[in-house]
Amino acid sequence: MTDPVIRTILLLDIERFSDRDDVEQAYLRRMLYDITDRTLESAGIDETRRLRADRGDSVMELIDAGAPVTALLRALLTEVPAQLRTVNRMASRSAQIRLRGVLATGWVAVDEHDGWVGTDLNHACRLLDANVLRAALRERTGDFALCVSSALYEGVVRHDHPGIPATDFRSVTVDSKNGPLTAWLHGPVPSAAGTADAKNVTDHRGRGEGGAPGGSGDRPAPRVPMQGGPPEDRPAPDGHRGAPAPGAVFNFNGGTPSFGGSLVAGDQHGVSGGTVTGDVSLGGNERGERA
Repeated sequence: MTDPVIRTILLLDIERFSDRDDVEQAYLRRMLYDITDRTLESAGIDETRRLRADRGDSVMELIDAGAPVTALLRALLTEVPAQLRTVNRMASRSAQIRLRGVLATGWVAVDEHDGWVGTDLNHACRLLDANVLRAALRERTGDFALCVSSALYEGVVRHDHPGIPATDFRSVTVDSKNGPLTAWLHGPVPSAAGTADAKNVTDHRGRGEGGAPGGSGDRPAPRVPMQGGPPEDRPAPDGHRGAPAPGAVFNFNGGTPSFGGSLVAGDQHGVSGGTVTGDVSLGGNERGERA
């Protein structure tokens, strides 16, 4: 293993990558590489000053410590959003690309298998996967969310260099298996997170879990009308960026509703074969009284 040296660590990750098919994933990877190369070039960092590791839905760059970090930060804050707007303007809904990014600094060594080793590198990877960063991107209208490590904030960002306003960064604390990590998020903290422990911010995007039943997990369930209020005769709302609606919506305005399927859960008194007898109440209280 080589001796550890100081590196600037850049990670960029594609949101909801696993939701796409193989053709779309290949396209998104090409766009990720192109955006990364253009950003580093605009910061004056050529290929001789960086090492790249492919992580499938993300890319990781180890950049020579002598490369200008301020120029790289300015490029991340301006060049990446501009390129994403250009790419997404011409792309179909299924090929839209949104990115999470982390910029950190620390000691990294290279082992005999060309693998990268270092606690600072591990911390940067955990920041990239942090719920608070995922939630920040989910809540924004833009297509990029950036977080910087505490060391990089203290060494660079807080000094308010031109094009890197320190007031645009906010402190967040991220849980990890090795204890809490402090980092700095560019832009507003997501409403579900706050500046303290972000462990309760859960993001299921890209994994097909959670969210409204039947939904994609990246938006709330549709509003339910108040008891006794007028029915809402409208279709379920469209999902974010063209995603499918979050499941069926039933409105009863007289007539006899009919349900298919073979499962009746809970108390089954009055159920025989395909017939349900007695009063049926939806939205009643615990005594079974009608709403």
